[in-house]
Amino acid sequence: MIFQAIDDKTECIGIYTDGQLYYNDFPHQLQQTWKYTGSLEKANIEYAWIFCEGLSLADACPPQYKDKLLSAQKRLGAYIHSFKLAKIDLRDHCIFELVPEDFLKQFCEIKNQITQHVFENYSKPDCYEHLRDVQKLLHKISYQNLNLNNEGCKHLHMSSRGSVRVKHLLNGPQHIDYNLFGTVTGRLTTGAKSFPILTVQKEFRKLVKPHNEWFLSLDYNAAEVRTFIALAGEEQPQEDVHEWHIKNLIEEEVSRQEAKVKFFAWLYNVDSPTTCFEKYKREELLDKWYDGGYIKTPFERKIAVDSRRALNYLIQSTTSDLVMERALALDKFLADKASFISHIVHDEIVIDLADQERDLVPEIKAIFAANKLDTFLVNLTCGKDYLDLKGLDL
Repeated sequence: MIFQAIDDKTECIGIYTDGQLYYNDFPHQLQQTWKYTGSLEKANIEYAWIFCEGLSLADACPPQYKDKLLSAQKRLGAYIHSFKLAKIDLRDHCIFELVPEDFLKQFCEIKNQITQHVFENYSKPDCYEHLRDVQKLLHKISYQNLNLNNEGCKHLHMSSRGSVRVKHLLNGPQHIDYNLFGTVTGRLTTGAKSFPILTVQKEFRKLVKPHNEWFLSLDYNAAEVRTFIALAGEEQPQEDVHEWHIKNLIEEEVSRQEAKVKFFAWLYNVDSPTTCFEKYKREELLDKWYDGGYIKTPFERKIAVDSRRALNYLIQSTTSDLVMERALALDKFLADKASFISHIVHDEIVIDLADQERDLVPEIKAIFAANKLDTFLVNLTCGKDYLDLKGLDL
């Protein structure tokens, strides 16, 4: 049975199906809907939005329903605009308390028709379960407001540009709205109505404070290099990768930065000649994961790409999914704790850590280190805001 949740907040429970609105005593055969919302948790529900890989309702809509959808979206936009004028924050209210039921039925019926069209015309992605679980976590994060404040940020007001930027950030969105399908490789992006955690200039991270006492940041040492090493079937260095390369592979004296540049110049340039990195057998790796038109990653993503970018896509996509796999494991571990995942920035996961749970840090680190491919070396830092993070040696 196809249905739609009326709101996307966990506490706003109501659904539409078969022409009726329900606020309790839901029908038992609820199986398919447009998108995960948080208001109804059932393991066997399928989400059309994931089947069509993040298309908007308008883009997924068949031609015969376009006019109805546009009309309904225009009316919904008018409601939302009126709420803004009245200073009503929809994040704090259930939408079914604010708009007429006849409109809710009309809009949800159109969503049902689009949902049915998607299930009839799109195949289930091989990586569906992974994408579903990640989307559930990202939805949870989107309803966590960040703790943004000016404390200790006097230096950011030393220029008019800095002062304007601080004001813009503090008065803007207080939450992070990640887009699961923002890139072809699966690397996260953020929406327009999101705090720009992925792109905010480094000095303005000082505004982001934990709700608990600490931020605990975990990321992999040379994440993409380690992903490549794991895919190549080689043993992971138990020290900084680039330092290991200098000691064991590079036949000249170079700095760490020079070694890093030299490695990536070889890795992502298919025309580069054989070098000191030939032990990794780059071409054999491509033969395994690339069929000439698509790469298929260890997470079952299938991505169209040309040969020049195939290795880049394979490594970037796999690294992103490795981090999200670990985020899911950490979220499960922290489910009954005061600490929680605050945000994710590329290959970094930031935990909002309660002081009384500091003894959990070694276990948190171990969970993050051991991923689907191998156990990676982890960089661990901690601090009272998202800028001033100091290294932890565990």
